[in-house]
Amino acid sequence: MLPDAPCSWDDLCTRFVWRVPQRLNIAADVCDRHCATPAGAAAVAVIDHAADGTVQAYRFEDLRRQSSRLANALAGRDVRPGDRVAVLLGQQWETAVAHVAIQRLGAIAVPLFTLFGGDALTFRLADSGARALITDGPGADRITSLPDPLPHLSTIVCLGGGSAAAADPAQRVIDWGVALAAARDRRAPADTGADDPALIIYTSGTTGKPKGALHAQRVLRGHLPGVEVPHRLFPRPGDLFWTPADWAWIGGLLDVLLPSLYHGVPVLAHRAAKFDPEAALALMARHGARNVFLPPTALKMLRQVPDPRRFGCALRSVGSGGETLGAGLLDWGRDALGVTINEFYGQTECNLVVANGADLFPVRPGSMGRPVPGHRVAIVDPVTGAPVATGDLGSIAVARPDPVMFLGYWNNPEATAARFVGDWLLTGDTGRMDEDGYLWFVGRDDDVITSAGYRIGPGEIEDCLLKHPAVAMVAVVGVPDPVRTEIVKAFVVPSPGAVEQAGGEAALAGALRDFARTHHAAHAYPRAVAFLEALPMTTTGKVMRRALRDRAAGGAG
Repeated sequence: MLPDAPCSWDDLCTRFVWRVPQRLNIAADVCDRHCATPAGAAAVAVIDHAADGTVQAYRFEDLRRQSSRLANALAGRDVRPGDRVAVLLGQQWETAVAHVAIQRLGAIAVPLFTLFGGDALTFRLADSGARALITDGPGADRITSLPDPLPHLSTIVCLGGGSAAAADPAQRVIDWGVALAAARDRRAPADTGADDPALIIYTSGTTGKPKGALHAQRVLRGHLPGVEVPHRLFPRPGDLFWTPADWAWIGGLLDVLLPSLYHGVPVLAHRAAKFDPEAALALMARHGARNVFLPPTALKMLRQVPDPRRFGCALRSVGSGGETLGAGLLDWGRDALGVTINEFYGQTECNLVVANGADLFPVRPGSMGRPVPGHRVAIVDPVTGAPVATGDLGSIAVARPDPVMFLGYWNNPEATAARFVGDWLLTGDTGRMDEDGYLWFVGRDDDVITSAGYRIGPGEIEDCLLKHPAVAMVAVVGVPDPVRTEIVKAFVVPSPGAVEQAGGEAALAGALRDFARTHHAAHAYPRAVAFLEALPMTTTGKVMRRALRDRAAGGAG
């Protein structure tokens, strides 16, 4: 947490100290400590605005009781501390209950995005060795129909699980309501250490399979300053937080949900199937949202709404991250939303380490801000780890130890070691730092695609498309898009006769898009498909993605 009432940025940085005790548990931090007083127990924790329009407010006492019941139900199914428990749910009350229950039990949460297809789910469940899954009826149906039996997965807790349980011959599915009703509503949080594992969030890379970033119990404490700076010294009386970002991602879970609960601030739970800017403005106005995390794509869509002030939003802070904001978007935010949008920066492995704080120092358009107090961020030589001269380009890096930094990649020590040069975690992004300590993002060192706020690795999409019989070879790149920043484009070498059998290139492109949407993920399928006779290759047989990006930018292919 930041020191109280800082009078300047320098004062804040000078007085900041980390408060991370040796024994620490996220469930105690976000729930049980509030329930120590009657007022805290009765305070609203989550406002659930369901898809059908119904609204239900839940107290911290509700969160304590329900998460205790779920933790006891999981323990009754032989889920133990250190076991992995996956959560395949949208932005809703039960998702918050699930995460608090998992930490209460001392297990390790594995958030899963509801738009993932079968291949993506199978890999993450198998790689993590998840012993239990918390989901709803459609999620349970998808998991029980997977061709991979997933032998580690012995329990599926299902909201409305009657039909799913009846169709499950392995008897893994149990009904959420029945299980919780039969369980005790008291369970003390596990006695965990600050460095004990708490969470695995899978992040996409440029090659191979996704890597599971393993975070410790301390990760929430590590996130707090990076939330408090861009959200104008959050919290303040009357604050209420919302984001359209899914809670399966670090931006929803650790930038919004858990920090808000830590501070006793209510969180609005609502995520539409598709982002509608006018509906989002109406939602924020209806519930009196004061603090929002809006990815740049959402901001660009909101910018197209005529006279957004007519909705009556009364925002106190708007944070954004994932893509650089320009002067035009900042000016629009001041005029249309009444606040300066504060950009921040981080990655799944080490999040919210750089931020803007317009109340504390001037925002420079295009800059991601300054290092958040408590984090050492520098521009270094990616080979030697030596800091480069002011203004020179280098790798954006974060020094360890740092409470927000991951423990490592799950079951992948080689990939973990490759991220470090000495005590510097290399982000894989190139940037520079000016003489006043502002950081400027220049570009990625890898081929990760940034689309609508999601970081998408080409490797998974390529692996998926290669399973289609019409695909002989494929390479995936990101190409510029005015709304999404980038879209996914696949360059495909078709199998002999595949185009003719499909009825032409347009028909085959549509079939491949549908295949990737179904088998991989609905947010990461190729929106554009081009066909080539051969992919550009290096002499060592590696695909030259830069050549494909250049080709796409030139309109060829």
